[in-house]
Amino acid sequence: MIVVPGPASLQLGRKVANLLDAEIVSVYFKTFPDGESYIRLDGEVKGEEVAIIQTTGPPQNTHLIQLFLMVNTARDLGIKKVIAVIPYLAYARQDGRFLSGEAYSLKTIMSLLETCGVDTLITVNSHNPKMLKSFKIPLKDLSAINLLANYFKNKGFEGAFSLSLGKKATDIVEQANHVLKGGCDYVPTQRDRLTGKVKIDKKSLPVKNRDVIIFDDIISSGGTMAKAVKEVKNQGAQKVYAACVHPLLVGDAKDKILKSGADGIVGTDCLQSPISEVSVAPIIADALRNTS
Repeated sequence: MIVVPGPASLQLGRKVANLLDAEIVSVYFKTFPDGESYIRLDGEVKGEEVAIIQTTGPPQNTHLIQLFLMVNTARDLGIKKVIAVIPYLAYARQDGRFLSGEAYSLKTIMSLLETCGVDTLITVNSHNPKMLKSFKIPLKDLSAINLLANYFKNKGFEGAFSLSLGKKATDIVEQANHVLKGGCDYVPTQRDRLTGKVKIDKKSLPVKNRDVIIFDDIISSGGTMAKAVKEVKNQGAQKVYAACVHPLLVGDAKDKILKSGADGIVGTDCLQSPISEVSVAPIIADALRNTS
C-alpha cells in the first residue's frame, strides 16, 4: 500500500505510513493567485492500492477541493484502489434537510467523492455514521474515544466520571467508561434548529468532589462545552477536563472553555491544533491493514 499524506494531514499521514512501514508518495501543492488549488502527486501510483489521508477542517472548501483533486488524479494515473481517509469529514453535520429548501450538504459531498473515484471511505467519529452508511461508498467509521480515555487514565484519572453532551451521545461515554471505570451520564442539551444555539438543561449529577471528563465528538465554537463545564463545576466537581475528537476551536473557543472553569482541553490530531495531544494514527493504520 502507498500512503499519500494530503496537505491538511501531513503529520498524521506520515505517522500512519510509519506504522504501516508503507511507501509515501508526497503531494506538491500550491495556491494560484486567483485562489484555485494546484495538486501534483510526486511519485508512481499506477497499479497500487493508495490511501489518501486528508482531513477537511478549516478552510473546509479548500481541503475538500484538494481531496477531490488528489483522488481523481490517482484514479486517472491508474491506481488499483483508492481509500480516502478523512479523519474529520466536513459538512457531515448537515446530514438531512431540516428546513424547506436547505442543501443536503453531506449527500453532495458523498456524491462528489464517489464521482471522483473513492473505493472505500475511512472516517473517525463522524457526526452520523448510520447516515453515512446509507450511501454507496463502503465506510469504516472509527472511534477515538478509547484513545482519549486511555490518555486520561495514563495521566492518573482512572475512576474519573465521564459525561457526554446530550443523551444521543451516551455511547461515547459508555466507551470511555470501559476504560476509566468511574461511571457515566449525560448533560441534557437542546439545540434550536433556526439559530443553532444550544441550551443546557438542569440535571443533578453525581460529580461532587470528583474528577470529571466531558467527552464530545467536536468542539467548534466551544459554547456548549463551556456551559457544561460551568454547570458541572457549580455542582461541586473537583477537576473538569474537556475532551474531543475533532478540535475545531473556532475563534476564542479554547479561552472560553478555560474561563468557564475547565482544568484543561485535550483533542486528537484528526485536526491539528494546540490541544492535539492524542494521535489517531494507530487506529487508522489498523483499519488500513484490514482494508487492503
